[in-house]
Amino acid sequence: MLHLANHNRRSFLKTVGIAGAGAFLSRAGLAESLVRPVPKRKLGRHDEMVSCLGLGGHTLALAPSVVEATRIAHEAIELGATFFDNAWEYHNGRGEEWMGQALAGKRDQVFLMTKVCTHLPGQQTKEKALAMLAQSLKRLQTDHLDLWQVHQVASEAEADAIFMPGGVIEAIEQARQQGKIRYCGFTGHLNPKTHLRVLAHKYPFDTVQMPLSVFDSHAEGFQKLVLPELLKQGIAPLAMKTLGGNAQSVKDGRVTAAEALRYTLSLPITTLISGIDSLAWLRQNAGVAANFNPYSAEEKAALELRCSGQKKYEPYRHWAYLDGQSPFAGLA
Repeated sequence: MLHLANHNRRSFLKTVGIAGAGAFLSRAGLAESLVRPVPKRKLGRHDEMVSCLGLGGHTLALAPSVVEATRIAHEAIELGATFFDNAWEYHNGRGEEWMGQALAGKRDQVFLMTKVCTHLPGQQTKEKALAMLAQSLKRLQTDHLDLWQVHQVASEAEADAIFMPGGVIEAIEQARQQGKIRYCGFTGHLNPKTHLRVLAHKYPFDTVQMPLSVFDSHAEGFQKLVLPELLKQGIAPLAMKTLGGNAQSVKDGRVTAAEALRYTLSLPITTLISGIDSLAWLRQNAGVAANFNPYSAEEKAALELRCSGQKKYEPYRHWAYLDGQSPFAGLA
């Protein structure tokens, strides 16, 4: 079905470091990995099954063109990576617009998620959230989302604002009743304690998206502090920042991409959201997911030891991004 030139095959093995991850593929095995579907995992307490590898909408919109982004999205579906991530503010709406164009005629083949952006005072109301939802649905060319998440909760004040009267939770409830969303969740990458503050409300979120990587395995990481609480509440953990928010850890030779992906997939997560802006990266990451074999406890500990004390690979702990120039950009 899919064919890679010998150069791309060599590039795959070099880039993702499959041999170093303990899952060496022959050329025949590599070809097989690209047609074997990405496995599915259970969505938390629900019976719904979703792909364990997700396509990140922010990075997809960095592809050279919407035509190339469409090629990536279509091949992701063919490979079984059908969890599609996005957010209202990504690239001032281009993230959703490109994905909407890519999914024309294929909407029913994916689990589609986007996020509502309530970062700033005045943006945290039910009315603003519902206005963003309407715009997201229009851009994505759909009448409903499979998952709607509160984007990038970054402070205690934002955590509390989610539950205020007339806030985003009321928008979530209304949207669910109207059939515009199926599941809900929240995301963030700055401070695990902020996640715990939201979770302390015991609201029945379906998902939580957060950094989960070998560099986050320390005592103050999301893995140690938040992941157990998600499992306790039956909430599906969605992983991001698997390479530390960028590929610097791979460039520095600290870890291979395959090791990093395999480590995170070895955790009790539902889906790993991957930043993919080319067919080469898609095929590499889908190959790792399709041939996934969990690390043993000993292998996992050895990789954690090798990567310990490397907080420079957690840059997301120190920055927040707002992709829209205005908190109400494009809203009537």
